[in-house]
Formats: sequence, structure tokens, C-alpha cells
Amino acid sequence: AVSEHRLSLEGREVPVRIRRHATARRMTLRIAPDGEAVAITIPRWGREREAMRFATDRRDWIARQLAARPEPLVLRDGAWLPFRGEELLVDHDRARPRRIALDGTRLVVGGPDENLDRRIERWLRARMLDLLAGDVPYFCAAAGIDPVPFRLTSARRRWGSCSSGGTLRINWRLVMAPDFVRRAVVAHEVAHLVHFDHSPAFRALCDSLAPGLQEPSDRWLKAQGRSLYAAYP
Repeated sequence: AVSEHRLSLEGREVPVRIRRHATARRMTLRIAPDGEAVAITIPRWGREREAMRFATDRRDWIARQLAARPEPLVLRDGAWLPFRGEELLVDHDRARPRRIALDGTRLVVGGPDENLDRRIERWLRARMLDLLAGDVPYFCAAAGIDPVPFRLTSARRRWGSCSSGGTLRINWRLVMAPDFVRRAVVAHEVAHLVHFDHSPAFRALCDSLAPGLQEPSDRWLKAQGRSLYAAYP
């Protein structure tokens, strides 16, 4: 369960989300991927009052991190949209049909200005499903298991997850990240279908499924993950 608190910071109230985790050994603090809140994880025996003191003592660091978050992306004609680690130029003309088409590095869009961002989101989600239709069977075969169902998620704190029933859920925003990031996340979740923990066996399977990708992917998401929420908060 996550409890919501507030931290006064430079004239505004910043949400602080405190989560108690059964296996946590120490208190950790980070900025949520969407850049809108502070996320603190505490051990099972931790106290929320101490977590808030922990955040208060780190006000300066939190302020710097929030100030460095990417500016929101306004999707309109001439905007640059991240897609698979590259950028597409949004070429919007209201006189064209609504259908969206990829033309080299241009995303050709028609129809009215209203809901342009949501129409592009639907296009991105469809592309993500296409990519996962290749990724998931590939990594399942490499792990020696049958292909499993997968779904897109809009989670704000997780890039991927898997259920005990064997369904993968992958954050659709990863379609905007480089391919190796998406593939590393999928490999990570497929490995959880075999080892539902973070044991050495799980780590070994992750490394064998996506050799050399896990650490670069983690670094990219730590450094750039919030940029994916700039386009779609």
C-alpha cells in the first residue's frame, strides 16, 4: 500500500508517496518517473514520520531533480516526437484524412487539432503492440516456455510487470525509448515467469535472454525515463 503525504518546497506542495516493502533493508528516495512526486520506499518496520524527515533533509536535492525534469511536449505541427530512440517530425495538416502514416522520419497526421495527442497516442500504442508481438514470443522461446499473453499498461511507477497467472504488462511509453530498452524490460519480465524473485538464477536468466542489455537499459531509464512522460504524462 502507498500512503500520500505532502512536502512544502519552494512555494508549492509536492506529493510524497511512501511505500512499505517487505524485503526492503533500508529507506530509499527517488523522483517518480512522471516527475510529479517524490517516492520513498521504507522497510516493513520503518516509520512514515522518519520517511518524511528523510525527505525534508533532502529538500535541495529534490528541488534540483524536479527543476531538471523535461518540459512537457506539446504535440502539434512541427513538434518532434520520440519514437524507438529516434525522433519523428509531426507533419499535421487539418485538410488531410485522420489516418496517421509514417513517412521516413515524418509522422503524417490529418484531421482537426482537437485530440491530436490522443490520436497519436493510439498510433503509438498500436506500434508497441506490433513490437511486443515479436518480442514476447522470442524471449519466451529463449527461456524455454510457451508464449504468454501480454497487455499494455499506463503505469506511472513501473515499466513492466507480470502476474502470477502469466500475463505480461509492459508500459506502452517504451515504444518511444530505444529498442534495446524495451527488449531488456520484456526479457526481465519473461525471466520472472521462470523465477518469480530476484535470485541469482533470475539474474543469470536475464543476462542470458538479453546479453549486455540490462545494465545499459537500467542506466537509460534512470537518466531518460522521465522524458517519456513529457510527451504523455
